[in-house]
Amino acid sequence: MISKLDLYKVFSMVAKCGSFSKAAKDLYMTQPAVSQAMMQLERELDVRLFNRIPKGVTLTNEGNLLFEYVHSAMNLLTIGEEMILEFKNLTKGELRIGVGDTISKYFLLQHLETFHIEYPNIKFKIVNGTTEELISLLKLGEVDIAICNFPISDPTLAQIPCLDIQDIFVCGKNYENLLGKAVNINELINYPLIFLEPKTISRKYVEEFLLTKGLRISPEFELGSHDLLLEFAKSNLGIACVTKEFSLEYIGQGILHEIQLTESIPKRSIGICYMKNVPLSPASTKFVEIIKNHGDGTSEHFYGN
Repeated sequence: MISKLDLYKVFSMVAKCGSFSKAAKDLYMTQPAVSQAMMQLERELDVRLFNRIPKGVTLTNEGNLLFEYVHSAMNLLTIGEEMILEFKNLTKGELRIGVGDTISKYFLLQHLETFHIEYPNIKFKIVNGTTEELISLLKLGEVDIAICNFPISDPTLAQIPCLDIQDIFVCGKNYENLLGKAVNINELINYPLIFLEPKTISRKYVEEFLLTKGLRISPEFELGSHDLLLEFAKSNLGIACVTKEFSLEYIGQGILHEIQLTESIPKRSIGICYMKNVPLSPASTKFVEIIKNHGDGTSEHFYGN
């Protein structure tokens, strides 16, 4: 016995052709197989679907009613199959990315441009948030991938590091006495400090490093964005802890100056994460490939090589 879906496919073709033999030809089936299929469907529905006439068949009233629904259903299935093919070929679809403002500006945009040129029909949904917020969105299924600060301690997430980054301290011209020499971090934390908010991965990472030195901080300013850190330091409101790779424009133009430490903060990374138990969509898979294949170019972009 063939499946109910296959029975309806045969029924739809017989109704369109008005003949078992013509339907059999179009379906690459034998005429007896088509006849048996329609007899099976009539038995299962307990209703007569066709009137047998010398030149073929016509639909009964019940058959006409069923055909309207079957025809619509077959069309929807065809459309669905076509859309799946479009998604697989990346001629249609949506890519949902969770990312922080700073990483979006300094890292994500160039890769979005590359992807969009190659796959212009894919739509983007960009959701901003902190790393912790983005992980929550991943687990709720509201984004496909997240691009965020590492390290992340979560065994349910696949993590792909993409770019090493360095946390540094910078200052404006009013703190030039700290330049031209290596400064001990014990001395540095006695100055007014400008940090990101405590809930951010970047802040937690630097604080954990300071705790290994027995140091605790109480910043004068706690801000919600990396760009504000740079602007507050530019205004000589204190010493800002920033990401070097996202601050090169200010440093390169001499607006801010990097303070050399006797012991540098260990490097960390930013990268892509997604749920291990959830297969990536074709668009997400291709986007991850593009970022991984352009890893070296990303580093060159930041350092201006």
